[in-house]
Amino acid sequence: MAKNLLIVESPAKAKTIEGYLGSDFLVKSSYGHIRDLVKTDDAIDTDNKFEQKYEVPSDKKAVVSELKKLAKSAETVWLASDEDREGEAISWHLYETLGLKEDNTKRIVFHEITQPAILKAIESPRKIDYNLVNAQQARRVLDRLVGFELSPVLWRKVKPSLSAGRVQSVAVRLIVEREREINRFQAEASFKVVAIFRTGKGKEIVKAELPQRFAKKEEAQQFLKDCIQAEFEVSNLEKKPSKRNPAAPFTTSTLQQEASRKLGFSVARTMQVAQRLYEAGRITYMRTDSVNLSDTAIQAAQAEIVKAYGDKYHKMRKYKTKSAGAQEAHEAIRPTYFSHHTIDGDPSEKRLYELIWKRAIASQMSEAEFEKTVAKVHISTRPEELTASGEIMKFDGFLKVYIESTDEDMELMGDEDSDNALLPPLEKGQALYLNEMTATERFSRPPARYTEASLVKKLEELGIGRPSTYAPTISTIQNRGYVVKEDRDGKPRNYQVLTLSDDAVKEQVKTEMTGVERNKMFPTDIGVLVNDFLVEHFKGIVDFNFTAKVEKEFDEIAQGQKEWTDMLEGFYRPFHEEVEDTLENADRATNERILGTDPATGKPVSVRVGRFGPLVQIGTAEDEEKPRFASLRKGQMIETIILEEALDLFNLPKKVGVFEDKDMTVAIGRFGPYIRHNSAFYSLPKGMDPLDVTEEEAIEIIQTKRQKDIEKVIRVFDENPEAQIENGRWGPFIRFGKQNLKIPKGTDVNQITYEDVLKWAEQDTKGAKSAKGSAKKSTTRKK
Repeated sequence: MAKNLLIVESPAKAKTIEGYLGSDFLVKSSYGHIRDLVKTDDAIDTDNKFEQKYEVPSDKKAVVSELKKLAKSAETVWLASDEDREGEAISWHLYETLGLKEDNTKRIVFHEITQPAILKAIESPRKIDYNLVNAQQARRVLDRLVGFELSPVLWRKVKPSLSAGRVQSVAVRLIVEREREINRFQAEASFKVVAIFRTGKGKEIVKAELPQRFAKKEEAQQFLKDCIQAEFEVSNLEKKPSKRNPAAPFTTSTLQQEASRKLGFSVARTMQVAQRLYEAGRITYMRTDSVNLSDTAIQAAQAEIVKAYGDKYHKMRKYKTKSAGAQEAHEAIRPTYFSHHTIDGDPSEKRLYELIWKRAIASQMSEAEFEKTVAKVHISTRPEELTASGEIMKFDGFLKVYIESTDEDMELMGDEDSDNALLPPLEKGQALYLNEMTATERFSRPPARYTEASLVKKLEELGIGRPSTYAPTISTIQNRGYVVKEDRDGKPRNYQVLTLSDDAVKEQVKTEMTGVERNKMFPTDIGVLVNDFLVEHFKGIVDFNFTAKVEKEFDEIAQGQKEWTDMLEGFYRPFHEEVEDTLENADRATNERILGTDPATGKPVSVRVGRFGPLVQIGTAEDEEKPRFASLRKGQMIETIILEEALDLFNLPKKVGVFEDKDMTVAIGRFGPYIRHNSAFYSLPKGMDPLDVTEEEAIEIIQTKRQKDIEKVIRVFDENPEAQIENGRWGPFIRFGKQNLKIPKGTDVNQITYEDVLKWAEQDTKGAKSAKGSAKKSTTRKK
């Protein structure tokens, strides 16, 4: 038996570390947390210093049992969970649950999984840091109290099965408030003037712009007319050197943002891939808000830059973390070996690793140097001057490796306004010859909706959450149905273009798509309803300053400056009173709006959140006739739907024609719009409006689905047409009435008889009954 037992959080990390240590060490994984608060109401004793009741979940009992056995026979137990608060808490839970003793238990931390880092950690062990444990306990207890006490309030006052969380509720509030800003926004039009000139020297072209815009079409028109007989010359020429510095190495937040912009990764996917890279020893620890690089890393980066690009590309930089509550003395996220420009791995691991490598190496490289030229163009008939600008790169520096993206870049992708051309050589007093001048109607943009990445950035700016909380927060608000991440099609919008060419001003109307959204976060009606209820009754929970203040208090606990139970006491008592008061006095929330009157019946038309989601209602419960209901369609919201759109919903179900002597009816169901024909259902393709479906399109949808179903069927049994072998997602299976039967491995589908089908169907029924019986017994035992 090995003298030393070293426990880490994940099996992948255990495997990597095992290769670095000799036979004296046995490396085992705890598979994350090994115990958690019990699921019952008595998990936290609020009257007794917030004492907690923990349990080992059933799926962790075997792991705990094995670790206990190994810990008893080891001379020394090394707790090597992650180096953040969560990791410290895991070490403490292991210490308590395995019954370890202080004299032979050592806690070690490392921020990269390399042999030198592991050996160095073993040379300098420490004890469990209870300040960090307490900070994590305070977060866990606070979040459990908020969730457990708020959820029943939401069930009774809003809608069953809802839940709320501290950081999640603030994230939802940000998204709801941004949506309302956009809904209130009124676009203002103005005319932007752009001129294209020839220099008279071959094919050289200069593009210049009027810095100011015209509010009225008539003003833009007059400007263009005044330029018909005008002469143009370069009135001023200014050349300025400029430099651009590289960005700091990645923190958790900036990695999530840049991986979203450059690779299209969700925040959760970025963290999953980064976790795999860390555990395989490729990168340093991926939960950090520090931009610091160790001296060893700075030296390694220098050696690689000089070797790969030469001396002039290197410039040593030390970055300081600006974030007020930056946790512990972490390093930024960087490659463990700068000499590895790329790695073997799946495509997402390779792409994320290369992004991390480029960002870290660029942070130690020289500035990029440019020469910026700004030319002013004088118009003989007007007082205004046009401006032409361009820049020439004199030295690429860090840009040889990496160019940082921004949210603004993503908003302007494909926008002609964001172009920055090079200028040909120009001289002061030089004449320019007009090719064409346009005044194009442009509209002011509403605030941008959040992407996952820009939401992380906003939470970080407000001091809400920490590196370990961003990804779970964003996943939770989507899983709870408060927010959806999706694409939305825009709407066509006309704009005017005035063009001066051949000494005449021509007008034309063009069309553009506006409001196109890709991977943006939209609040759902349920999200809006829950947010408004919390803002009204629990202002503290969704208050940005309060949530940031709580994070600071966790930091103070981690530094030993504050007693964690005092902090909880200060929060819990007033919060609990708010809960009691709301349960007793608050009205039920539905966000109901009266939209107007139905012209056909004279009954009121209202919109609200019902038991199964947002709906429109014609009539009231007091009417003799029952009210009529219709569900809202994708993209429609209670706050913005108008009477005409609401009444349109009652045009469904609608008959769209006849096929094979049977009616075809279009309707919207729980899973979206569909066609019903001869008791069968056919989903409409994504993006097709159910109100616009024609008879021909409906027939095509039915025939396409039937063809797919035919191709899916491998065999039908003569004895019973209800028994057939089909191709499924995971290979062939038997559909027998309402049963889906597995085909035993290695069975030739052509050799299966109808007797086999009956035998497997009977076995499947018995198995289901037996499982049901076990579940009943288990429930009885729990009671």
